[in-house]
Amino acid sequence: MSDHSLRAVLMMLAAVACFSLMDAGLKQLSAHYPAFQVAALRGAASLPFVLAWALHRGGVAPLLRVRWPLHLLRGAMGIAMMASFVYALRTLPLSTAYSIFFVAPLLVTALSVPLLGEKVGPRRWTAIGIGLLGTLVLLRPTGDGLGSLAALAVLLAAAMYAVSAVTVRLLARTDSTQAMMVWLMLMMAVGAGALAWPQWRPVRIDDAWLIVGIGIMGGFGQYAVTEAFRLGEASLIAPLEYTALVYGVILDATLWGVLPDAVTWLGAAIIVGSGLYLLRRERVAAHAPPIVTPP
Repeated sequence: MSDHSLRAVLMMLAAVACFSLMDAGLKQLSAHYPAFQVAALRGAASLPFVLAWALHRGGVAPLLRVRWPLHLLRGAMGIAMMASFVYALRTLPLSTAYSIFFVAPLLVTALSVPLLGEKVGPRRWTAIGIGLLGTLVLLRPTGDGLGSLAALAVLLAAAMYAVSAVTVRLLARTDSTQAMMVWLMLMMAVGAGALAWPQWRPVRIDDAWLIVGIGIMGGFGQYAVTEAFRLGEASLIAPLEYTALVYGVILDATLWGVLPDAVTWLGAAIIVGSGLYLLRRERVAAHAPPIVTPP
C-alpha cells in the first residue's frame, strides 16, 4: 500500500470516528432540545471550523462562485436529514440507527440512474434489492421500536442523504469543496434555526462543552473525509464507512449500556454486504476496458 493510500485509510477511519462521536453528542442533546434546534446547533458549532479551513485553503473567491439553486436544494436536504436523524436518536441506539442508515449508498446508486444518467446493471440492481430487504428485516413490526416512527425517520434521513450526495456529484463539476461545506453548514444553522425558533429552548450552560465538541468533531470529520477521498481511490475508502457500526456498538455499550440484538445484526449484515458488493461492481466497471463499437 502506498503512503498516500495508507494516509487516506487513516484519515477515513479518523473521519468515521469523529462523526460517530459527534452523533453520540447529538443523541445526548436530543434528550433536551427539539430536533430542528439540535440540527441548527450542529451547523452553527461546525461552521467556524469549516469556514476557517475553507478560507485558509482557497480564500473567499471559491465560496462565491457557486450554483445557488443546487446549494439551496442541498441545504434543504441537509436540514431534513439532520433533523430526522436527531429525532430518531432520541429513542434508537446509535448502532441501530447506523444499520438502517447504511441503506443510503444503495439509494445513491439507484438515484444515479434517473438523475445522473448512469447505467446500473442487473447485478447491481439485485444488490440494491437485497439491501432493501435487509432494511425490512431491521424494520420488523415487533413493537420494540425498530418499526417505529424513529426507524422511519432514519430511512427519511438516508433518502435525504442520497439526494444530497447526487447533488454533490453535480456541484463538484463546477463548485469547490470549500463552498459545498461552508454553505451547507451555514444553511443548516440558519434554516434549521428558523424552523426551530417557535419551540426554541434556552441552551443550558452544562451543554456548552458538548456543543463545542460536536463542532470540533464535525469540522475535523469533514476535513478528514475530504482528505481521504482526495488521497485514495473511492473503492478503497468508501467501505471504511461501515466501521461506524463498530463505533456505534462501542458507544452504545459504554454510554447507554445497550447492545444490538440478533435481528439487528442480521439486517445490518445484509445491508453492508449489499453495499460492499456494489462498491466491488463499481470498481470492476471502472477498470473494465471500453467497449469499441465497430464502424
